[in-house]
Amino acid sequence: MRSKILWLLLCAVLAAGSLARAQQPKKIARVGYLAAVSASADAPRLEAFRQGLRDLGYVEGQNILIDYRHESQDLQRLPGLAAELIRLDIDVLVTVTTNAAQAARKTTATVPIVFMGVTDPIATGLAESLARPGGNSTGITNVAAILTGKRLELLKEINPRTARVAVLWDPQAPGSVPQWEASRLPAEKLGLELHSMEAGSADRYAAAFKEAVKARSNAVWVTLNPVANSNQKLIAELAIENGLPSICARGDYAENGCLMAYGPGYGTEGKDGARYVDRILKGAKPADLPIEQPTKFELLINLKTAKRLGFVVPQSVLNRADKVIQ
Repeated sequence: MRSKILWLLLCAVLAAGSLARAQQPKKIARVGYLAAVSASADAPRLEAFRQGLRDLGYVEGQNILIDYRHESQDLQRLPGLAAELIRLDIDVLVTVTTNAAQAARKTTATVPIVFMGVTDPIATGLAESLARPGGNSTGITNVAAILTGKRLELLKEINPRTARVAVLWDPQAPGSVPQWEASRLPAEKLGLELHSMEAGSADRYAAAFKEAVKARSNAVWVTLNPVANSNQKLIAELAIENGLPSICARGDYAENGCLMAYGPGYGTEGKDGARYVDRILKGAKPADLPIEQPTKFELLINLKTAKRLGFVVPQSVLNRADKVIQ
């Protein structure tokens, strides 16, 4: 009888323990999202990121919470916003653009960081190498600097008489500087002169375009940087008003009026970012996750802009376009 009672007590204890474990709520993952770009300009990438999380089984408000911060006007606020997100006890901090990634890296050495929209993670101190980032940050590079030569080639191809190209870049943006510097050698090989359009704020754009025309520029190439990303329509309109065919580094620029855009797609980058977040939430360390480079690039051409410029895009270039905006 005693042994039977002891057996029943043991079963009751085990059952109670199992019930307690079953009733314990699952931990809800918490993610911070810091973008040094306006919410509207970031919308395509953010939607791809959120869709990527849904595809991986995450449902906002159920098993994951995401706190968003967008800042495109005063980038000096980025460290404060990063600190604000970290105080929310997040599991991962997602950053968009080099400015945001650097602000996050300076704010925390422990919270895992996943970056997107970064031009050169090694030169900007975000990683030791692509294969083994080290530290607490990893993610996807947009290789914007590497593709400068291809963009200049496209400008030369649509108009072989192009001799001088203005480069709109921001000396205050760590992702923009290497794009400007990487333009010099391919420009020399193509027989092009470059005109520096330094602009760290949108209110400098109108004067910068006038100076480019005065310097006899035939076209303009727009580097990726937070200020430009948030002012795509303004840049496109100024290029048209000043009669300058433009090439930009991302498809949404062409959607917003740039004549041409060549670079990796937003959708792929956003979904790749979600995949990194998933791996870190499942225990992977940023230091051991190689930084990925895009392998697919899109060429977009805006024929509405070409018409406004009175410019005819050669059929040979149109035939290679992934998307033609009519």
